Amino acid sequence: MRLNNKVAIITGSANGIGFEAAKRFIEEGAQVAIADFNREQGEARASELGTNALFVQVNVAERESVEAMVEQVRNHFGKIDILVNNAGITQDAMLSKMTVEQFQRVIDVNLTGVFHCTQVVLPHLIENGKGKIINTSSVSGVYGNVGQTNYAAAKAGLIGMTYTWAKELARKNINVNAVAPGFTETSMVSTVPDHVIDGLVKQVPLNRLGKPEDIANAYLYLASDESDYVNGHVLHVDGAIMM
Repeated sequence: MRLNNKVAIITGSANGIGFEAAKRFIEEGAQVAIADFNREQGEARASELGTNALFVQVNVAERESVEAMVEQVRNHFGKIDILVNNAGITQDAMLSKMTVEQFQRVIDVNLTGVFHCTQVVLPHLIENGKGKIINTSSVSGVYGNVGQTNYAAAKAGLIGMTYTWAKELARKNINVNAVAPGFTETSMVSTVPDHVIDGLVKQVPLNRLGKPEDIANAYLYLASDESDYVNGHVLHVDGAIMM
């Protein structure tokens, strides 16, 4: 019960990595807010996880939506201990073909949305005297990736914010870390052609894509007391794809 009596907000947790993390956190004793834009799927997932899960609809790109989400979670559970900034989208295109709207939408959700969520949750973590913030970056934000100017820029920006917040918030006993997943078996890669997936797998020394639970376990470690002296770290969970 590594998260016993802890309250966590996990954005983008109606499916994929976020949902797997919500399951793991609840298994370890936490109460979890499934904060997601997809109401139908989010409500179904929260029902599946039982009374320790609460669905809250949110658009992380909109400040007022984030404020309402955080208030609802605080009123329901009484406190907030952990924030996992997991929500993200892709709108891939080569640089020559990417529209301004594609670029801006990904930045709004994947980068600005993390700023909104963290800034609004922060007073509640300070009130507790301790907190954990986990930002979801990507190997694309570390090494770049063809066709992902917007996504790579946002995920690289998250790493910079992680380092900055780790320095700013350490005095408040708040740890800020990031996880950089490699290519993982989620809906984001389900539309990728098989021959492309095969090519990716060949680049991974472990000879497989990541599984959502691989990333969820990294979140769990960084959310638990076991990582209390880990701060400002980017944990790569990528099978050594770029080592």
